[in-house]
Amino acid sequence: MEMLDYRKKRLEMEPIMWNEGPSTGEDLASLEFRRVVCEGYFDESKSIYVGPRSRSISGVTENGYYVITPLVPRATGHGSLQTPVLVNRGWVPRGWRDKNIKDSENLEKALESKEADITPNGEGAWWRFWSKKPTVSKAEEPITPTVKVLGVIRGSEKPSIFVPANDPSTGQWFYVDAPMIASTCGLPENTVYIEDINEDANATNPYPVPKDVNTLIRHSVMPQDHLNYTLTWYSLSAAVTFMAVKRIKAKKIRL
Repeated sequence: MEMLDYRKKRLEMEPIMWNEGPSTGEDLASLEFRRVVCEGYFDESKSIYVGPRSRSISGVTENGYYVITPLVPRATGHGSLQTPVLVNRGWVPRGWRDKNIKDSENLEKALESKEADITPNGEGAWWRFWSKKPTVSKAEEPITPTVKVLGVIRGSEKPSIFVPANDPSTGQWFYVDAPMIASTCGLPENTVYIEDINEDANATNPYPVPKDVNTLIRHSVMPQDHLNYTLTWYSLSAAVTFMAVKRIKAKKIRL
């Protein structure tokens, strides 16, 4: 109960404005369960999918994943913090993940095909010298939209003995290991890990589904669960004792 009270108090504190730098001198490990606001853009090419994770929708259980993406903060002024963070954007269905992987593969193939068209096979250095690659000016480059993330600083998950080990080489992630994910994304191992709790739903693009802030407060076994277990086992013990007494009395009467 003290732990739950501690988490509630931390979540009620003023959020840290990450773009302006932490407003406290505390160590990052001690900032767990503090809310944080960060504005920047997601590096979608480095997204990590952790799962499978199930989610109940209208009574139907569906398997999916948590998608974790590096977020590069936007500069807000001189000396503003530019350290990327890992953001658990929430739950996505299995098909959403497969579609994004396929789109990334198609994009890579399109870029390779475009490069092959620029330099036809069989042409030597003469062609490469006279043919000019089309250049894209900064004004024509696609602008990545910035997003504002409201999240909670968290730590890595502690898997049970039944959970397989993560395998970054094959893209198999079964639990959140923040230092390992950060290293795979090319970030320092001490990169901050944040779980998105933004409740603004988008009907046209409902995924990813962020975590509910109430789930962050919960523990695997809540105090109410202990009370339920106590009532259940005492009730079963009383019922078994009553049946045993009736059984013994019936035998004595027959004798």
